[in-house]
Amino acid sequence: MTTDTPARLLTLLSLLQTPREWPGGELAERLGVSRRTVRRDIDRLRELGYPVQATMGSDGGYRLVAGKAMPPLVLDDEEAVAIAVGLRAGAGHAVAGLDEASVRALAKLEQVLPSRLRRRVTTLQSATTPLTSGDGPSIAPETLTVMASTVAGNERLRFAYRAADGTETRRVTEPYRLVSTGRRWYLVAYDLDRADWRTFRVDRVSEPFATGARFAPRDLPTGDAAEYLRRSMYRRNDSYGITVVFHAPAETVAPLLPPWLGVPEPADDGGSCVVRATVSGSVEWTAVRLATTGLEFRVSEPAELVECVREMGARLGRAAGDG
Repeated sequence: MTTDTPARLLTLLSLLQTPREWPGGELAERLGVSRRTVRRDIDRLRELGYPVQATMGSDGGYRLVAGKAMPPLVLDDEEAVAIAVGLRAGAGHAVAGLDEASVRALAKLEQVLPSRLRRRVTTLQSATTPLTSGDGPSIAPETLTVMASTVAGNERLRFAYRAADGTETRRVTEPYRLVSTGRRWYLVAYDLDRADWRTFRVDRVSEPFATGARFAPRDLPTGDAAEYLRRSMYRRNDSYGITVVFHAPAETVAPLLPPWLGVPEPADDGGSCVVRATVSGSVEWTAVRLATTGLEFRVSEPAELVECVREMGARLGRAAGDG
């Protein structure tokens, strides 16, 4: 008989999180207690916010159903490893849909993983290689999780940073938010040495270290990290606007474009669409991503992208033996 009530409740919760209905008698047998004790434990779980539904009948049954809020989950070893591996694999790239909340989830999970499970996660990830990768540069998941934990805990962050020109510096910051553009991750933080707000490309960060020193969050000038990043890119001339007409409907084009290229707008003729976006990085990379859609398109602006597409087309034509 399980006499440790907290341990018994965790075991009961783990059983109920299996998507099935559990007869009261079977739960009592699994836990080594009476049916009356099972009913009391079910009531305790309900008091803790777990929506346990009971069914009537000779034996009665219990099922965990969806409630108004997400209750804490109890994971076994295999489930914890599977979730951690999946989150770490995705966190290595700025993948669409993997926003700051996903990285915070990874940070929380890895913080409580026992060392034996953490070794399994690391071993499994290092032994596998994805066939394809995201549009952005690879990032060590540990870098994102350290940053996410300092953002959540208002803890100063120290790291080495490599600028675009290759200059190496050491930074001590008060991290504010992680922002994903769909192609890259950026850290918006207050730089203590420079006494000003800064944005940092996470793929250029190395040796991130949570110092343990807490701080009171400052007010970001724009009030929104994504807006601050957008303005920062404009100030650095690291971004430019594009206008591209695709000779295909918007619903055909949209699934083929990465989020950083924006959402296509239907044109007046109904058979084509227009993509207007502000992007960062080289025009060559933008041209490549437009070409990999496999659709006919025409670039209107900027002039640099028009010229790049023209030169790329001529180069590929020569490679195919044309002219």
